[in-house]
Amino acid sequence: MIKSISVKNYILIDEITLEFDKGYNVFTGETGAGKSIIIGAIDTALGAKANKDVIKTGCDRAYIELEIELGNNFNFSILKENGIDAEGTVITVSREIQQTQSRFRINGVQVSSDFIRELRELILDIHTQHQSYNYVQQKNHIVLLDNFALKPHKDNVKLFKDKFLKFQNLQKELEIALNRVNTIQQQEELIKFQVQEIENAAIEDINEYETLEKELDILANAQRLKELSYSSYSALYGEDENILDALSNVKANISKLSSMDESVAPIEEDFINAYETLKELASQLRDYSDSKENDNERMDFIGERLSLLDKMKRKYGGSLEAVLSTYEKLSEELNKIECSQDDVIRLENEIKNLSKELEELSSVISEARKELASVLSKAVTIELEKLELPKARFEIAVTPCNMNEAGTDRVEFLIATNVSDEPRPIAKTASGGEISRVMLALKTVFAKADNTNTVIFDEIDTGISGKASQSVADAIMNLAKTHQIILITHQPIIAAKANKHFYVKKVQSETTQVSVYTLENENRVKAIALLAAGEINEEAELFAKNLLGI
Repeated sequence: MIKSISVKNYILIDEITLEFDKGYNVFTGETGAGKSIIIGAIDTALGAKANKDVIKTGCDRAYIELEIELGNNFNFSILKENGIDAEGTVITVSREIQQTQSRFRINGVQVSSDFIRELRELILDIHTQHQSYNYVQQKNHIVLLDNFALKPHKDNVKLFKDKFLKFQNLQKELEIALNRVNTIQQQEELIKFQVQEIENAAIEDINEYETLEKELDILANAQRLKELSYSSYSALYGEDENILDALSNVKANISKLSSMDESVAPIEEDFINAYETLKELASQLRDYSDSKENDNERMDFIGERLSLLDKMKRKYGGSLEAVLSTYEKLSEELNKIECSQDDVIRLENEIKNLSKELEELSSVISEARKELASVLSKAVTIELEKLELPKARFEIAVTPCNMNEAGTDRVEFLIATNVSDEPRPIAKTASGGEISRVMLALKTVFAKADNTNTVIFDEIDTGISGKASQSVADAIMNLAKTHQIILITHQPIIAAKANKHFYVKKVQSETTQVSVYTLENENRVKAIALLAAGEINEEAELFAKNLLGI
């Protein structure tokens, strides 16, 4: 609720400070006294358009400050998100209007006009001859309708919203997955070919190229190797006069020495070992020589293999190690393509299943809204009859629309104030005086369903009789039990019910100035009497006291 307002140099106001009651506050005064200026100041502080023309003549700036107590249902996180430190539930909202610019602040922190207007929708409904906010805006109608419902419906609406947000997230994931698949699929055939090509090369050893080069070199020199090894074998053991035969005589002599002198025994042992080693080497050289034959088939194979490995190295990194590393990377890319395709299938199935759930749940929600709309339409129409709009017909239209987080319904409040008219959107149908009474009827019915704490009515009594005035007064008193009411009226019956009474007076001297007084006791009696009779006399004062219950 609005606890207080301070205004300085605004239109015809020099400087005033007013403190409001949490219940029903009324402004009275002569026509043209400036009552609507106070309402305009509240509206301006909360984001209404205003230019330098609202600055009082002769001043360089205007200043408006509101002290607002936020309700327990207020979402305080939006203040923190905008850098505002809110201790407790009371905030100070101010607007300074200069010749070329204006600034909004909350608790001293400068904020944008967009945020101020967002805040206004959360705390205030204002209904004047020229504008009406939350209840007129079609975007709020579905929220008001749902808030009026019982818990099962509210739970369904919340569940639908959660599922729809999940549905949207899945759609975004699917779009990303499809883009990824489409991008990679353009290279898929090439990647598959490259992977297959490296796999066919069957590279298992990164040193294979060097090993094969050495083998090829040996094969190319097979004849020479055969000749050299066989010649060496022949010298050792193959010719008539060979080294091993000669050493055999030496071995016999050493054996005789050892038998004659035991100290020669170690020499004999070493010689015999050396002799046997040479004999074994001769055998190995013979085998080596025998093995060295020209193998053209093997040479052709190695040549082709080296040619293939050269090709792999040129295409995939310059070495067999690089080729195998490239193979791992390409295999990973191929796996990603397959995984992405699996993701697409999975997401498409999830979206399909969730879409079915949303359709079923939205159908349940839609039926509940239509039933609730019928009940509330009748309730509001009854309230309109009490407010001297007996021919008015109020309808809550629930029509199909594209699926969104609220379901598949478009909800709109419609009204016809004349018997011959078809119901049309509120903002396009009712006149200035009628719209205030329509809003009062709506507020009366929806009192427990909305979240705004303060309601402002400007000239709510336009065109109504005394009997209707009593109904309006009763409706306002009832609404003031749950909402703060700030109201301008010319009807004594309506003014007399207020918890706090402000009187607005315009004073004309060298300059024009608007002043506001808080009325109590005898002053209030006189103000009500003036409203009732147009002058203050004994009969009017008696009537006023009767209305005030004193």
